[in-house]
Amino acid sequence: MEFLSFHTCTFVVGVLSLFHAAYSAAQHRSYLRISQQEFHSLPLDIILQGILSLFVAMYGILYKAGDFKEIRATTELENKSWETLRNLPAFYTFNHRGKAMFPSYSDSDYGF
Repeated sequence: MEFLSFHTCTFVVGVLSLFHAAYSAAQHRSYLRISQQEFHSLPLDIILQGILSLFVAMYGILYKAGDFKEIRATTELENKSWETLRNLPAFYTFNHRGKAMFPSYSDSDYGF
């Protein structure tokens, strides 16, 4: 099954662990507030869990995402000619203000 692959499970475990680290940090803050202690930093175990779970989630998602495309555009543009690259049909405008400015204007006069 593709859904239960190793990398999917790794990603899910990493994200759940990251949420648990965030919840533990919030609980630690509320405990300090209730006990009227001053906050200096998070305990080392919460920091390590957050960092480790971040790396585990990144490892899982990088292998789950598949192959990346190359950043350089040369591989994509190798089989295209210069005329194809400079031809931008999206910028052709056939409905323009000339019709409103000159009522005698018609498309048939110009072969359109």
